[in-house]
Amino acid sequence: MSPSPSHALFEESADGPRFTPEPEQERRGREPVFNNGAWPVLMLVGAIVGAYAFQSQVDLQQAAAAFAFSSEAVGQGRWWTLFTSLFVHGGWAHCLMNAAFILAFGTPVARFFGLRPGGALAFLLFYLICGALAGLAFAAVHPDERVALMGASGAASGLMGAAARLIAGYGRVGPILSRPVLGMGAAWLVVNLIMAVVGAALVPGSGDAAVGWEAHLAGFVFGVFLIGPAAWLARR
Repeated sequence: MSPSPSHALFEESADGPRFTPEPEQERRGREPVFNNGAWPVLMLVGAIVGAYAFQSQVDLQQAAAAFAFSSEAVGQGRWWTLFTSLFVHGGWAHCLMNAAFILAFGTPVARFFGLRPGGALAFLLFYLICGALAGLAFAAVHPDERVALMGASGAASGLMGAAARLIAGYGRVGPILSRPVLGMGAAWLVVNLIMAVVGAALVPGSGDAAVGWEAHLAGFVFGVFLIGPAAWLARR
């Protein structure tokens, strides 16, 4: 496969798929967003921002009641809220912060799966599964509370965990007990424990809403553990 001027390569080797960076001369002269972004990530970010642009035209309480996830929603059979909640946010700052998070950590994951349609589908499914499992973990911690969960943070944390494994493996799926995974995991744990204590003060635009830090931590753990099986399934 010859190098493409628009993205990095996704190669196969005896050890599995590996992300190969572009030559330096091919990266020069392009805008940073196109240099760093992969089209599945840009489309996902566009969908998140577009969904909130639509949501901002309606009442937040109505949007939360219809699309946010909660234990009560699953009890009523509205299981799809596990996924729709990933595209509902509490404000523009909340939405854009998650979009930036996904752009940063989703790009290496998307390039790992590959930038062809099949790879893009695998990336999207990985994102949705991490977000849904993070939501279920949040519900397990709050089984009897009518607490609504909205935002892409749990799924974005899953991308962060997967990216940590790829950093550890220099483009391949690295070991779980590696310095990047343990270091990023410890930092994310500290940040979320601080959020648990001080509440939403560290989250711009969240107002008085509580922060679903449990979903953040669960998403990271699921991303760390699922990137290996996901890569195997994607190759098949």
